[in-house]
Amino acid sequence: MYATNVRNLKHNPSEALRHAELEPVLILKGNEPNAMLFNLKTSLGDVNEQLKPALAASLFKDRVLSLGAAAQISGLSLSEFIDHLTQLDIDLVVTDQQTAQELKVLDEWLS
Repeated sequence: MYATNVRNLKHNPSEALRHAELEPVLILKGNEPNAMLFNLKTSLGDVNEQLKPALAASLFKDRVLSLGAAAQISGLSLSEFIDHLTQLDIDLVVTDQQTAQELKVLDEWLS
């Protein structure tokens, strides 16, 4: 799935329209998904199949689903789904307070 931000869409809408002929285009506002652009000639069945990776990526980003569960919903293999997340600039691992503490302990232990 092609993703672009509002600024790029404003400067070059033709590029987004060209991509929309092949697949839905995800429009980002900041780094957050905001809208989708579809070609009207695409069948609803095709749109459904193309939306699965977008929905799975959104659910993974919001930490509703694990990586494996999101990959299954997307209909992509795990490696393809990871590539999809990378294209959307979605982090696979998000550090939390516990991770920071564990890294600090590890760093002290290694010193």
